[in-house]
Amino acid sequence: MKAYELLYFVVPTADDKPKKIAQERVESTIKKLKGKIDNIEDQGRKALAYEVDGATDGDYMLVDFHCDPAGVAELNRVLRLTVEVQRHMIVARTDRD
Repeated sequence: MKAYELLYFVVPTADDKPKKIAQERVESTIKKLKGKIDNIEDQGRKALAYEVDGATDGDYMLVDFHCDPAGVAELNRVLRLTVEVQRHMIVARTDRD
């Protein structure tokens, strides 16, 4: 399995429900694909460089995980279909095994 890093953000709301839904979806998808989550870091609310769907800031999450390359394609598909996730990026980590 290769090491990857996922960064995504959700639009901040008064409650944490969208954030929890997105986090549970990410965790369950990685586990279903027989991957392993190394670390989940809540990076908090940050201002966006430009407006995205009317939002000027977002709640960011950083997930370090190991998975097969085919699993990353499936995770990418799931994230595109997840309404709560506004933007995401998955990057291969060459500095980790």
